[in-house]
Amino acid sequence: MLRSSLALVSLVLLVVAAPVLAAPEPDPVPTRWEFEFEADPLRIAIVDLPEVGPTPYFYLTYRVTNFWGGDLLFAPDAKLKTDEGELLVAGRNVPAAAVANVMARLNNPLLRDQFEIVGVVPEGPENARAGVAIWPATALDVDAIRVFIAGLSGESRAYIVDRDGIDPQRFTLRKTRMLRFETPGIIGYRDNQRLEPAEARWIMR
Repeated sequence: MLRSSLALVSLVLLVVAAPVLAAPEPDPVPTRWEFEFEADPLRIAIVDLPEVGPTPYFYLTYRVTNFWGGDLLFAPDAKLKTDEGELLVAGRNVPAAAVANVMARLNNPLLRDQFEIVGVVPEGPENARAGVAIWPATALDVDAIRVFIAGLSGESRAYIVDRDGIDPQRFTLRKTRMLRFETPGIIGYRDNQRLEPAEARWIMR
């Protein structure tokens, strides 16, 4: 009986002591090229589209600056995810009329949309780029929104998921800027709403 109890205690201690594998975190100090990234609040535009009528879109303006040295290629990958699991890609299912409406209301001749901004960014603050990412607001009754901006850093990490011990899957995670917006019952059909981020940090995704 004593031996059985000791064996059970040893098993419990072994399980408790077993390491829990978590998703990797970015290096605390950048070791690969990286843009400085500044984002404005997430906003909503209600665009009156021909033959469609008032249609809502999310849009985010931002700036990137190359302080790393030398020329760097900037090719952003901007996604928006709601707490209901919907994942939207910037520019996808966004008609030209909606893009033109957002660009006109921002009235910034240096601003570039999600396609025009792709290109080489020379070093220095005088070469900073201003961009806008636009997503269709297909659901406004959500409580939280996350925006993920990849393409800002050269840091990446291999990550292996082995849930069943038989067929491990290997993923490549990239350093990504995550912005989280809490929106409990405040999103509606109000043009030019501003949503301030509740959290902004680097993650591996």
